[in-house]
Amino acid sequence: MLLAAWLTASGCSPAPHTNLVDWVHNGFKVGPNYCPPAAPVSSGWIDAGDGRVHVDPAQDCAWWTVFNDSTLNSLVETAYRQNLDLRAAGARILQSRAQRNIAVGNLFPQTQTAQANYVHAQISQNLGLPIPSPFNVWADGFNLSWEIDFWGQYRRSVEAAEADLNSTTESYGDTLVMLLSEVATNYVQLRTYEQRLTFARQNVEIQKRTLSLAEARWRTGRSTELDVRQARTSLSQTEALIPPLVAGRRQANNQLCTLLGMPVSDLAAGMVSAPIPSAASDVAVGAPADLVRRRPDVRRAEQQVAAQSARIGVAESDLYPQLAINGFVGFIGNDFRELFESKSYTGLFFPSLTWKILNYGRITNNIKQQDAKLDEAVDQYQQSVLTAGREVEDALVGFLQAQQQAAQLENAVRDAQRSVELVTLQFEAGVTDFNRVFQTQTTLVNLQDQLATTRGNIALNLIQLYKALGGGWLCFCDSQGMPGPPGVQASFGPPGLETPAPAASAASTSAPPPSQASSSSLAPAPSQPMQNTPAPSLPVPSLPEPPKSAPAPSNQ
Repeated sequence: MLLAAWLTASGCSPAPHTNLVDWVHNGFKVGPNYCPPAAPVSSGWIDAGDGRVHVDPAQDCAWWTVFNDSTLNSLVETAYRQNLDLRAAGARILQSRAQRNIAVGNLFPQTQTAQANYVHAQISQNLGLPIPSPFNVWADGFNLSWEIDFWGQYRRSVEAAEADLNSTTESYGDTLVMLLSEVATNYVQLRTYEQRLTFARQNVEIQKRTLSLAEARWRTGRSTELDVRQARTSLSQTEALIPPLVAGRRQANNQLCTLLGMPVSDLAAGMVSAPIPSAASDVAVGAPADLVRRRPDVRRAEQQVAAQSARIGVAESDLYPQLAINGFVGFIGNDFRELFESKSYTGLFFPSLTWKILNYGRITNNIKQQDAKLDEAVDQYQQSVLTAGREVEDALVGFLQAQQQAAQLENAVRDAQRSVELVTLQFEAGVTDFNRVFQTQTTLVNLQDQLATTRGNIALNLIQLYKALGGGWLCFCDSQGMPGPPGVQASFGPPGLETPAPAASAASTSAPPPSQASSSSLAPAPSQPMQNTPAPSLPVPSLPEPPKSAPAPSNQ
């Protein structure tokens, strides 16, 4: 009745987004309740008919273990414990949690102060006031001011802060997905450079022997200087491939050091020699709709929509009167010796009503601004869903076609190797000139380099596929407070943000935790199960345990 009287007396209609029925239905809060936006996902993958593509749920909790490379497992575990970007993302969670708690605190009296005051006044006697001059006033007590959350302004603020916390937590998961893929990518690139170097150096040795043969034939008059010049050109051309490969290998090593949170050093020198990582030719990718709940960047975008939806209610609450209760309880007196006597007791209670009726233009425009921001957040969410689908398709077709390319190149390399052997014998016997030797050796060098690059691309595309699927963070989600898909339990938690693993239940995950799958002689960090203590090489303070109360984002 009071609300109706206010609206009638002012001639003001209800807010453009909320009427009285909505206000009651929304739990006595103005503004819209959050409604999950539509997710534009495909009905199936383009390559779903390929026998190597399975639509079973993706088994990507510890996807890097599919390469069966102990050095890679150790690098992933070390990066998880020491990476500084990941620690910074964890610190941002603590900031968002504190901000959420501040918003919750506004539901209670916003001002709560204990105070003690003393006033000495000398009043002019010419004023004719019945006040003694001079006089003293002593006062102590408690002051309270509470703006009642009648329209749900503070509750909407809590909703927005809660969604912001969830968004920050999902950002941690996205940072983790990026970290895992970057570590694996740079490791594969390092191994690819090593294989390309091996091929190049082998061809240098072959061409050195061919050059010696050409020089010997020239000295005996059985060949011309042209053959020697061509042999030297071929050798120099192949040797020129080595410096950029050495530089690329070093740069991949340097990037790995940064990802591991350590100064640059020669990691590769301490690594056990190994080929380019390889995995099975088939992969399970699940359904396109799974990306909405699997990828933390998509989940983060949805939480940003939820936060912005709540901010509309905060803006709308300014259209209505604000009711506050103010009070004081304490002792006031002129003489400090009598201050705490019962007759000095004082209690004040004064409710207040404020209404920004002259600011309606600014308030309504602020609501329009918040509405436009909501539209922007929805568009960004839907764009993130589209991008996620494209990234999976790009990585999947790259993974499948790189396998086809590698199979053809392997055949070509075998034929080229045999051709070099035959043409070298023919040149030595004087059956053919060096021009044919030059051509076949150049072809072999190029084919072997392409083969090594393509083998690396198979692994790189598989890594990008698991990244596009949002792989890896599910291993960490439970102990981080990040809600994951049903049936998935975490094996361990993020550095400095860990919670004790539940007894026996954590062992039931479908993929083994990296700390169990890794064993390597890599020097920078020993391979051991991840503990709650940060790596000794980085004196970064541990972060306290996060709560697990953050609700899972709705994807209905």
